[in-house]
Amino acid sequence: MKYIQIQGVDKKISRLFMGTGDLRKLEEPQRMMLDAYIQAGGNAFDTAHQYRGKELVLGQWLAETKLREKLVILTKGAHHDDGSPGPRVNPQAIRKDLAESLERLGTDYVDLYALHRDDPTVAVGPIMEELNEHLQAGKIRAIGASNWSHKRIQEANEYSAAHNLTGFSFNSPNLSLAKPLEARWAGAISADRETCEWHVKTQLPLLAWSAQAGGFFSGNFSPDNRTDEEMVRVYYSDDNWERYRRAVKLAEEKGVTPIQIALSYVLYQPFPTCAIIGPRNPEEFHSSIQSMNLELTPQEVEWLDLQREEIDQ
Repeated sequence: MKYIQIQGVDKKISRLFMGTGDLRKLEEPQRMMLDAYIQAGGNAFDTAHQYRGKELVLGQWLAETKLREKLVILTKGAHHDDGSPGPRVNPQAIRKDLAESLERLGTDYVDLYALHRDDPTVAVGPIMEELNEHLQAGKIRAIGASNWSHKRIQEANEYSAAHNLTGFSFNSPNLSLAKPLEARWAGAISADRETCEWHVKTQLPLLAWSAQAGGFFSGNFSPDNRTDEEMVRVYYSDDNWERYRRAVKLAEEKGVTPIQIALSYVLYQPFPTCAIIGPRNPEEFHSSIQSMNLELTPQEVEWLDLQREEIDQ
C-alpha cells in the first residue's frame, strides 16, 4: 500500500480509500473484502451522512474489530437531498449531520470531514466558522470539500487565512480518465483541466470519487451498446472512446487491463491524489492494488488524456 499525508491528520492515509456505497450489511463476502483491504495495508474509509445506513454498518464493523484508532474515516454532510429539502449548506445542517454521523459511526471524531455539496449563494464565512468550531472541539481533524468548484475552495481558504481559521486541506471531486459530458448526479463536480492545473499549483490533495468512471474501461461498454442510459449520457463521446482505445493499447503493452490503466491514471497525477474504490470482491480489490503499483510516466498520463499524440521513446 502507498500512503499520503493530509494536513491536520496525524496518521498516514492509504491512497486507496475503501468506499462504503455498497456496504449494505456485514455478511461473509463483505467481511472478506474488508479483511483483504486491512491486510493489504489499507486504512481509509469513505462514507457519508447521505449514504442510507452505510455509516451504521461501518460503525458496527469498527466496534467489532476495535480498529478505530488505526483507521482514517472520511464522512460527508450537508447534502441537498438528505432529509429536509435542500440546499442545506448552512451551519445548522452541518451541526446536525455531523452529530448524527458521529453517533452512527460510534466514534467521537472523524479524521476527515467534507461538505457533500455546495450552495454558491451562501457566503463562505459562516460555513468556515462553523467547521472551525468543530475542529476546535476535536470532532474533526481536517476539513475539505466534495463537489465544490476549485474557485469556491480558493475563496473559502482565502477567507480562512484572513480570519485566522483553518481552511480546507483536501478536495474530493470526481476525477477519472473518462471525462463526463454532464454531471452524473445533480450538483456533482468533476475535476476539469483548469481544476487540475489549480491542484498542480496548490498541491492540495484530491480524493477522487468514481475514479474508474463507473466501469467505463471494463470492456463491458462499446459505442454501439447503448443499454446503460446513465453511461451513455455521461461518458459516451468520441474523445472518451479514444481514451479507451489508448488505455487498451497501453494495457496490452504493460500486460495489465484497461481499467487498471484508468485507475493508475488517477493515482499518477502531478499532485497528491487518492482514489475511492468500490470493489465487489477481493479479486477486484487486488486489481486496484496492482493499479496503484503500476507506475505511469507523466508522458503516458498526458497521452492517455489526449494532451499529446505520441509517447517519446
